[in-house]
Amino acid sequence: MNNNQSGKFAEFLAVTYFLAHGYSVVKRNYITGKGTGAGEIDLIVKRNNLLVFVEVKKRKNIETAAYAISSTQQQRLWKAAENFVQNHHEFSDCEIRFDAFLVAFPLKFKHISDAWRLW
Repeated sequence: MNNNQSGKFAEFLAVTYFLAHGYSVVKRNYITGKGTGAGEIDLIVKRNNLLVFVEVKKRKNIETAAYAISSTQQQRLWKAAENFVQNHHEFSDCEIRFDAFLVAFPLKFKHISDAWRLW
């Protein structure tokens, strides 16, 4: 399995995990426009009034996956989340949370709820 395939599989695992825990998928691979200073959001899920922006990281082990989410990347994800909510008014009253879904192969994963806050 090459890097692209394993990355897609990691995202598939995350989607499956969140669906199994009662979330619905709002969007996968949300990309803001150029020049926004924001990044791509791997997965956006929703349960009740909670909108969750999920960063999926795949590495050789869970620890290096966790450390791969830098503070700069967290800030870009926050900007992308802000952009998403501004462009999708139906979510403007939702509570927002940032989660990490970490994957190590052959098959180990960890969900970190409320992985970081920027406000």
